[in-house]
Amino acid sequence: MVSAAHEQSGIQTLVKHAVKARQLSRREHLRLTSAMLSDPGMPATDRFHINRLLDYVRAGKISLID
Repeated sequence: MVSAAHEQSGIQTLVKHAVKARQLSRREHLRLTSAMLSDPGMPATDRFHINRLLDYVRAGKISLID
């Protein structure tokens, strides 16, 4: 079983990588949105970073790839 701290660390790494690469796979997009929706106790900082990334996707600054 994956600990919550390890999962959060993975989310932060994923967000940083996507912003740097300006690309996000649809699988990663699903993982981030699912994490936000399924964990009401997620730290506000993680929610902020995920929301920022999703805003970049909506604005066209980050491309969704298959």
